[in-house]
Amino acid sequence: MGVLRAFFGGIGFFFEGMRWCARHPRWWLFGLLPALVTLVIYAVALTFLGGRAGDLADFATPFADGWNPGLRDTMRFLLGIVIFGMGLAIAVLTFTALTLIIGEPFYEKLSEKVEESYGEVPEGNDVPWWRAIPRSIRDSLITLWFALLFTVPLFALGFVPVIGQTVVPVLGAAVSGFFLTVELTTLAMERRGMRRKERFGVLRANKAAALGFGVVVFLIFLIPVGAVVAMPVAVAGAAIMVRLHLGPAATALPRRQGDRDPRTPPPLPGRS
Repeated sequence: MGVLRAFFGGIGFFFEGMRWCARHPRWWLFGLLPALVTLVIYAVALTFLGGRAGDLADFATPFADGWNPGLRDTMRFLLGIVIFGMGLAIAVLTFTALTLIIGEPFYEKLSEKVEESYGEVPEGNDVPWWRAIPRSIRDSLITLWFALLFTVPLFALGFVPVIGQTVVPVLGAAVSGFFLTVELTTLAMERRGMRRKERFGVLRANKAAALGFGVVVFLIFLIPVGAVVAMPVAVAGAAIMVRLHLGPAATALPRRQGDRDPRTPPPLPGRS
């Protein structure tokens, strides 16, 4: 029951972020800009990939040139779908990382504003942008590498009858959700001086909450344009989750009268 409660508590933090953005619509609009830029980049890239998937399938299967035309064309058509599907999966996995890199000044400010509404903002370590961006890119690439270690085998298992249509989608959502949480909590954790290994450690120690938060973000990101609309909400929810829940990241900061105790998780969706 404790794990299930923590999982739904993680979902609750996303709705906390939604409530915060509803109370501060100008900041929600502010957070849309980098996500829109990333959406255009991925739309162009996926359109190009969709138009070239057949050519890539032909290039990858020269051994099939002498096959029966019907069998050859069917096999290459299915391979083209697989190639495009892999591109789409990678796009979903990397959308958050690229958006955070492109919009780091936007989301840093948004995350700070969220924390201001709960009290004092941690001072963190001031790092010049020309050092912060390369470090963010490096950390995102490392996170992507770990994510691909899980998602590539799962993608292959997706073609196994029954398992591929039942177990694999659930595992895929869990893996993708966890790594989305890794990316989204980076800003608030770095503000507390936590480096990549420390951040991973905190999230592993709070797996259920990290999964709850990340899975709901992942499912919304699958909806067309959902990633753009929900990105500011996800950043706000991640900042709240780090401040109020994630173990050593939820430091005892001074709070204004009426703020929630950091040790107390937010109410579950639908509760007052």
